Amino acid sequence: MTTELTPELAATIEAGFARRDRANMGPTIAFFEQLLAGHPDNPYVLYEVGGSYDTAGQEETAVGYYERALPGLSGETRRKCLLQYGSTLRNLGRYDESLAIFKSACAEFPESDSLRVFKALTLHAAGMKDKALATLLLVIADKVDTADLKRYEAAIRGNAEYLS
Repeated sequence: MTTELTPELAATIEAGFARRDRANMGPTIAFFEQLLAGHPDNPYVLYEVGGSYDTAGQEETAVGYYERALPGLSGETRRKCLLQYGSTLRNLGRYDESLAIFKSACAEFPESDSLRVFKALTLHAAGMKDKALATLLLVIADKVDTADLKRYEAAIRGNAEYLS
């Protein structure tokens, strides 16, 4: 039993993901569950099973797969799993847990704009609308490089600081 992502397993995962139909996730769930049967406890397969259930709207089921996958994941797959896990917790109304995941994930992957944006969604859902807006303002100040916005960068950052 391997918990690695071999080139063959990566190609199989990619093929299953490419055939995914968001409107009918049953075949994708079945595909990844079958793959998991052949690769028990493989974190990369666990992540894909969780993601399939998540996309199907079965967040409670997805959470367990994400939690089992995370300790064995690294790099980009770990970042994506953390984002999906945090987002799923938000969808389940588990805002404190979601925020804790996003705080940790943003520290682990400080370059990830998507983590910051999804953290803002959790802040908004948890009623922390000013902090949510502040988070998005900082993403804008950090990433949108237009003369029009750069002229007001200090004001944007100042407002973000005030709101947070």
